[in-house]
Amino acid sequence: MEHSLKNSLLKYKTLFGLLVLCIIITIVSPRFLTVPNLRNVLTQLSVNAVIAAGMSFVILTGGIDLSVGSTVSICGAIAATLTKSTGNAFISVLVALIFGAFIGLINGLIIAKGKIQAFIATLGTMTIFRGVTYVYTNGTPISGLGQGFMAIGNDKILGIPVPVIIMIVIFIIGYYLLTQVRFGRYVYALGGNEDSARLSGINTQKIKTLIYVISGIMASIGGIIVTSRIGSASPNAGSGFELDAIAAVVLGGTSLAGGEGSIIGTIIGALIIGILNNGLNLMNVSPFYQQIVKGLVILFAVMIDKKSK
Repeated sequence: MEHSLKNSLLKYKTLFGLLVLCIIITIVSPRFLTVPNLRNVLTQLSVNAVIAAGMSFVILTGGIDLSVGSTVSICGAIAATLTKSTGNAFISVLVALIFGAFIGLINGLIIAKGKIQAFIATLGTMTIFRGVTYVYTNGTPISGLGQGFMAIGNDKILGIPVPVIIMIVIFIIGYYLLTQVRFGRYVYALGGNEDSARLSGINTQKIKTLIYVISGIMASIGGIIVTSRIGSASPNAGSGFELDAIAAVVLGGTSLAGGEGSIIGTIIGALIIGILNNGLNLMNVSPFYQQIVKGLVILFAVMIDKKSK
């Protein structure tokens, strides 16, 4: 009985941490639980959650993708340029998504075929595509976007912000892929033991390439939402987004070694980061101190996770 209770507590420790955080912030600032604020929290964290969904696939295989922040900026810039020149939001979004998938494909091929460590490979592409963004934009923001494109980040459907709906749909698809189809089992197998997965007949190179394509697409969606919400594409957009995405995945209980974790944990991790940011803002905590608090929370969560295994 005691052992079963302990296992249950460990299993839901991230959710328990989220609830405790919500209670503390509600006590300190009653404004937290108002509908407008909660809607704002979900909208703000939607971009990180979408990117983190893609990062979950990568980390589950024991990899890492440091290029997502640069993918956000270049895909946002491409979408903005096309929207401004054609006035067609659909084509702009489609091309940006294809380019995000292309960046993911490059990462996947370098890592899977080139046998380069994911950290080094994506560090290189992160730098390259950040430079490409500066060249493409000439270092200046792209503004004057049409209403059709702006609707993606600012409109509501039945009172729910469009970015939140996009986030929910992505997590439903991610959950289905990881739990209901063969691809998900292959992802976990690859993260658990790549050699064993390969010997059992799994095309590990193909799976590894596909998960980076997924990560690239998710980052491009994040770039589209950010650009739409702000109303312009900045060459500096997405800076540091890779760290927040990794933090959300790790806070959600996914092992950096791969093979262990869930997409549900990732959304809880993203909620923790988003709610923590909002709570610190409501308490008028300086942005400088906010960085320290976020870092301490992440370290504490990882230490607790480590001790529970």
